[in-house]
Amino acid sequence: MQSGENLLDSLPMDLSENALKVLRARYLLKDEEGRVIESPREMFGRIARTVAAAEELYHDDARLWEERFFDLLSSLRFLPNSPAIMNAGKPMGQLAACFVLPVEDSMQSIFDTLKNAALILQSGGGTGFSFSRLRPRADVVRSTGGIASGPVSFMKIYNTATDVIKQGGARRGANMGILRIDHPDILEFIRIKRDAAELTNFNISVAVTDAFMEALHKDEEYRLINPRSVKVSGSLRARAVFDEIVESAWESGDPGLIFIDRINRANPTPHIGAFESTNPCGEQPLLPYEACVLGSLNLSRYVQNGEVDYNSLGRDVRIAVRFLDDTIDANIYPLPAVEHMHKGNRKIGLGVMGWAELLILLGIPYNHKKAFSLARSLMRFISDTSKEASVELAEKRGVFPNFTGSVYDAPGMPRVRNATTTTIAPTGTLAIIADCSSGIEPLFAVAYKRLVLDTELAEINGHFVKMARERGFYSEEMMAEVLLRGNLKGIGGIPPDVKSLFRTALEIPPEDHIEMQAAFQEYTDNAVSKTVNLPSRAKKEDVARAYLLAYGKGCKGITVFRYGAKRGTLVRFSDVD
Repeated sequence: MQSGENLLDSLPMDLSENALKVLRARYLLKDEEGRVIESPREMFGRIARTVAAAEELYHDDARLWEERFFDLLSSLRFLPNSPAIMNAGKPMGQLAACFVLPVEDSMQSIFDTLKNAALILQSGGGTGFSFSRLRPRADVVRSTGGIASGPVSFMKIYNTATDVIKQGGARRGANMGILRIDHPDILEFIRIKRDAAELTNFNISVAVTDAFMEALHKDEEYRLINPRSVKVSGSLRARAVFDEIVESAWESGDPGLIFIDRINRANPTPHIGAFESTNPCGEQPLLPYEACVLGSLNLSRYVQNGEVDYNSLGRDVRIAVRFLDDTIDANIYPLPAVEHMHKGNRKIGLGVMGWAELLILLGIPYNHKKAFSLARSLMRFISDTSKEASVELAEKRGVFPNFTGSVYDAPGMPRVRNATTTTIAPTGTLAIIADCSSGIEPLFAVAYKRLVLDTELAEINGHFVKMARERGFYSEEMMAEVLLRGNLKGIGGIPPDVKSLFRTALEIPPEDHIEMQAAFQEYTDNAVSKTVNLPSRAKKEDVARAYLLAYGKGCKGITVFRYGAKRGTLVRFSDVD
């Protein structure tokens, strides 16, 4: 193996023009005048060096692993979450993307948590909160003799505070706000984002219980529980509340649903606590004060001779697991409580991006049954290999400290280093850097323009251009029409099999979006970030059907977005990964 310096100099950098624009705008180091003072090669070297330094804690060869990490990163086969790219080697040094903070029912807790959230947001992390412990609006406040203003009022304060936190100048604030379906203020929460000016720095989700879903199925009422007294404070008809959720989601894209009982049944450390919330994009359930580091493999780089190259993929899964485990130790945490929790469970979230390209390269349409089958087998391979890698690390470094009492502390279970190893993140800006599609999403368009930090990026899918040239149907006129339309519908001269292969998100039925999410969820420890895209003409019944199908298929949550639906300044936080 070459020395690190020679490796840095010799490896080619395969970066698109759009990737370079994003790196310059958001990730490369700058001086005090805002001038870029780092090349992409130096950036990858900085990340690899910072993370590999943790190897010394275990008396391993940091230089060797720096070279391996650099190779994995600079080839764009794997990228860690955005804070790791931005902050590695900086004094702040906060490398995790996902956090959950507790909000207890006292003024001190509410504002202590807000202060802690400010530190996390400033460092580039995204924060999730459950406001379900707060007493409802108009409830008694014995200490003052007044009445409570309710969870939504405090969410508005958090939202305003987020507006003024610039996250190191690189990322806007990102929050998840969650309220249980049985909270007395649930209807106010469900309706809040119908006003596009409200909670613009929040995604919101309803924590839906199995009891609610059963009441909905039976068309019955369900009980509301006052979290202060833990007593029944009334009841609502499940169907009426569900209809309100559907109305809001159809209109604004919020709220999403998280199936909180299902998420807790998959909790690897129930003896440490229960899940109440997730990170901003919903794919990472976390305990209070817990964090997680994420990273994604670019699946489009693992096709050889028309097949998935499982040998190369398996090798890189093992390196990526080690990278993420090292990141936990290399991280400079914003709060001692977060460091304690993260190092206690050592959760990592290895996921994928470039799924749509992988299918195109294999000649499989996104919503073909072969694609769903491949999703299961490929994610099972990644999951199994990541667990094997975690076991290998545990043999040298020890199991995670909270192992005793965990679900792994049982006969026949693996002795793992990490309480979780897999998560499917949205990979918004990471996918631009890697020049691939986001997460497990289909192509949003064959050609389109997107705005990143006030920079307009025009994109046309390179695989489509290459296929058009190879198969002889390329023309400048056709490309201009594709750029105008964004998809291939109605454009003459394009073979039907090519149109099927490049079907875009809005051309794929919601049932197939959910089937793909469920396929990946089956072999993912944490959860799956996936947007069910609906055309603007979609009806509210389509939203309702999607929610019920996601529950029935075993998903841990669901986000539905109708194209053109009213939304404020917020688009799903696809860059909080």
